[in-house]
Amino acid sequence: MFLLTLSLSSVSPLWSEGTTGGQEDRELDGGDAGRRRMSGDEKPTVKSSSSIVPCFLFVELVIMAGTVLLAYYFEYTDTFPVHVQGFFCYDKTFSKPYPGPEQSSRIPPVLVYSLVTAVPTLTILVGELCVFFTKAGGAQEKTIVTADCCYFNPLLRRVVRFLGVYIFGLFTTTIFANAGQVVTGNQTPHFLSACRPNYTALGCKSPLQYITERRACTGNPLVVMSARRSFPSKDSALSVYSAVYTVMYVTLVFRTKGTRLTKPTISFVLLCLAVLVGVVRVAEYRNHWADVLAGFFTGGGIAVFLVTCVINNFQQLRSTLTPQRPQRPESVLGMPMVTLPCVESPLEKLSGPQVRVYGGDGGDRESHRYLPPPHTHTHFERTSR
Repeated sequence: MFLLTLSLSSVSPLWSEGTTGGQEDRELDGGDAGRRRMSGDEKPTVKSSSSIVPCFLFVELVIMAGTVLLAYYFEYTDTFPVHVQGFFCYDKTFSKPYPGPEQSSRIPPVLVYSLVTAVPTLTILVGELCVFFTKAGGAQEKTIVTADCCYFNPLLRRVVRFLGVYIFGLFTTTIFANAGQVVTGNQTPHFLSACRPNYTALGCKSPLQYITERRACTGNPLVVMSARRSFPSKDSALSVYSAVYTVMYVTLVFRTKGTRLTKPTISFVLLCLAVLVGVVRVAEYRNHWADVLAGFFTGGGIAVFLVTCVINNFQQLRSTLTPQRPQRPESVLGMPMVTLPCVESPLEKLSGPQVRVYGGDGGDRESHRYLPPPHTHTHFERTSR
């Protein structure tokens, strides 16, 4: 029995030490994580990507060049002919007065194109500079391009990413609007004023007579061709696309402390300007309300899709992989320390206080009584004279 006690006392400290050591490791790990969370320090996100430069040069630039060329062919060439629709004689829907060329509009295309290019560009540049200089340097995302010493600047990468996607969406919106105009061929409200049909030669005797002659118009061919491209409104689509993209950037990226009205005010101003473009197009008889609303939905849909599905709401992509926990070292017995049972050592219990007890036979004897730990219900008592 004495040998068994000695053997248990020699082995149990190893078991106890292994168990308590694991608990201490977990406590230390938790404490370190808590201190890291309290201090707010984040480790820099380092990503190694050897394909970022080839993909940018041979994939993204090619797609961007193809988009620009397609938009150019739709806008400035007759590669895609406009569908020619007929009209009713004396149709009041298309008999509005001719408002003049596009350059004479209260919101000319040059002004629209300048605003949709300059406002988002300046907003993104200012926002990214503020984020870069206010964010901790250790938390900046770094991307290894070629070697460990060659990093892609996080500020440059975010600016190129957001502006590149915006420009791509701008040309995509132009392509969608031009494609809709070419395919449908819907007339503008001033179509008959630009067409100038000869009703006598066409034999128009009733307003219900439908004219399908391709040579019915006697006006300027360029003006007539422009009057056949009404649905959807391209200026409305571009203005809403620019406004929605910029509003989502301001809302998701900007951090305004101490005020709650700055971001809503900027957002409402941008959206009102975009809506104003459509209202002016309708007021000047250049588009119908249906054309303007279709342009609004086209531009807004493209902007929302690019922001949410392509650039992840302007946020940094975070890895979802959880780090593996380190394995426990194995004991000399070849078994994992976790699988061994926890047995208390009798030597630890012998270190308790001694109590002198007087027996009934007149003699005295020392009795060592030990209180059990709170997590066990066993009692060990050893009496010696």
